[in-house]
Amino acid sequence: MASFGNQKQGLPGIQSMERGAASKGEKMAEIGFGTYRVSDENPEHIEALRMAVSAGVRLIDTSTNYMDGGAERAIAKALRFMEDDAREKVQIVSKFGYIQGSTMARLEAGEQFEEVVEYAPHVFHCIHPGFMWDQLERSLERLQAASLECYLIHNPEYFLLDALNKGQERSEVLDAMNDRLYRAFVALEKAAAAGKIDGYGVSSNSFAKAASDPEFLPYEDLVALAIHAAESAGNAHNHFTTVQLPLNLLETEGLKCAAWAKEHGLRVLTNRPLNAQHGTQMYRLADYPPSPSYDAHLNELLQLCDHDALASLGNLIQQLDEVKHRFGWVGEYESFLYGQVMPHIRQVLEKLGEAERGALAQQLVLFLEAYGAAVAHECSLKVRDTIGPQLEACERPLQECALAFLLQRPEIDVVLLGMRKPRYVATILEAFPVD
Repeated sequence: MASFGNQKQGLPGIQSMERGAASKGEKMAEIGFGTYRVSDENPEHIEALRMAVSAGVRLIDTSTNYMDGGAERAIAKALRFMEDDAREKVQIVSKFGYIQGSTMARLEAGEQFEEVVEYAPHVFHCIHPGFMWDQLERSLERLQAASLECYLIHNPEYFLLDALNKGQERSEVLDAMNDRLYRAFVALEKAAAAGKIDGYGVSSNSFAKAASDPEFLPYEDLVALAIHAAESAGNAHNHFTTVQLPLNLLETEGLKCAAWAKEHGLRVLTNRPLNAQHGTQMYRLADYPPSPSYDAHLNELLQLCDHDALASLGNLIQQLDEVKHRFGWVGEYESFLYGQVMPHIRQVLEKLGEAERGALAQQLVLFLEAYGAAVAHECSLKVRDTIGPQLEACERPLQECALAFLLQRPEIDVVLLGMRKPRYVATILEAFPVD
C-alpha cells in the first residue's frame, strides 16, 4: 500500500480542502469500504472491516461473487461482535449478476437459470428475476441479515456486450436490454415491499463510457423504468436509489452520469478511485517509495542459486531484475507473477530436499516482497511522467490528490476504497478522517 502524507496542497482543478468542507461549502463525499478481494478466511480482512466501522466508515460495498461469497461472510464476521449502535449505522450494499464459483458449479451440475448470458468461458451473467431472488436470499444468509440497505444489478451491460460480440446492431438490442432491466426492477420492487431490501440500483462500468462508445449503457430511462416497475409491483413509490460506476482522476466521463443521477435524487457510489484506465493502459494512481532492501535480497538470493541445481531459478531472478521497470502498472506485474513466475518457482522447490527448500523459500519470500515494492515504485514514476502536466501543483502523494478530486465532487456521495488490511485503513483515514 502506498503511504499517505498529510500535506494539503492542491492539484489544478482540485482546490485545497479540509475534511468535512468541500469547495464552495459543498458537503464532501464519504469514504466507503470496498470488499472486492476480502475473504472471511483472512483475519486481517476481518480486523480491517472492524477497524473501519469503529472509525466511522458507514457504508460497505460487496457482491455475491466477491471471493465466491467470502466477502459477504467476512462482513458478517466483522460485525457480529461489534456494539449494536455501530452495527446499526452500517449500510451494506451488495450486488448480483455474475455466475461464478459455486454458482457456476450449480449451473454445471444441471441447475437451471433463465436468460443466462454466456459472455466468456468464465464470465456467465444473469439478471433474471428468479436469479435475483436466489442470489438475494443467499446474500442475506451469508451476511446474517434480515435485509439489505441496497441491492444493485451488477454490470447488466454484459447482455449488450455479448450481442455486440455476436455482430448484432446495438440499436436492435437496447429495447431488449431495457426490458431485462425493467423486469429485474419489478422483482426488486417486490423485494423492497417484502422488507428484504430498502432500495436498489445499478452498478455499471458502462456508465463511465462516452455516449458514442458502443459499450455505453444508456441511463436516462432508468428512473422511468423504476416508476413503472413500482406501479407493476403495487408500490406507492419506487425504491430506485443508487448508481455505482468507476470514476477517478483520469476517467471523468462518468461525471455526466453522476450529475444526471444527482438531478434525479439518486445516490452515487464510485469505484476504482486509484486504478485508472487511460487509453489502453492501466495506471495505479499512487506514489510508492523505493525498496531499501531490494539489492540486498537480490544478491542473497542469487548467491543461494549459484549452483547447477538452481541455475534456472538464478536465471529467472536475473531476468526479473532486468525487467522490473517494464511493467505498465502493478496489476500487470501481479498477473505476470502468479501466471508465469510462481509456477516455475514451485517446480524448482518441488525438486529440493526439505531443508534446502525451506531456506530457499524463505529467501524467495523476502525477495519477492522487495521486488514487488521496486516494481510499484517504477510504475509510480511512470504514472507521474505520463500524467505530469495534470499534477504540476500537486506536492502531496498522488493517491491523496486522486482521492481529494473525488471526495470534493458534489456529484459523488461515497468513494469506495479497498482497505483489506488494518494499516490500509489507518493510512487512508489518517489522510481523510471520517466525520
